[in-house]
Amino acid sequence: MTTTATRSTDERMLPAAAHPDSTTARLIDQHLLTRRITVALSLAVIGAIHILDLPSKFAETPYLAFAYIGIIIAAAVLIERVLIVGSRIDFLAAAALSAAVIVGFVINRTVGMPMATGDIGNWLEPLGLLSLAVEFFAIWQSLVAALVYHRKAR
Repeated sequence: MTTTATRSTDERMLPAAAHPDSTTARLIDQHLLTRRITVALSLAVIGAIHILDLPSKFAETPYLAFAYIGIIIAAAVLIERVLIVGSRIDFLAAAALSAAVIVGFVINRTVGMPMATGDIGNWLEPLGLLSLAVEFFAIWQSLVAALVYHRKAR
């Protein structure tokens, strides 16, 4: 019995790196921090791309400009949520926003939007391609972060 008590006392005195559970938890936290930053930066780029395209949308189709403003505001709110709270729901919301923007892009390029058929078939617009790349990256990073967060919660 004394050996057990001494052993547990000795284990408590070891540095945190010597405890496998502590090391794993620290690695998961570092991994999540990296994902939080990449998701936040991706959302910032998505918002910036839509800010750049906003003036032309007000001139062409004002209702799409208001949709862009919604995307920009949602991205800003999610940036704060991901950086400050960083819950699994925040990551899933970031993935959902990015997926919704991709769906809007595809609809706009295939069948067009009401009163906005000028972009049908315009798949190679540089700003649109950049937006798609960043949105797919945001989805990937967000889903991986949500998965890591889920494993951490176990």
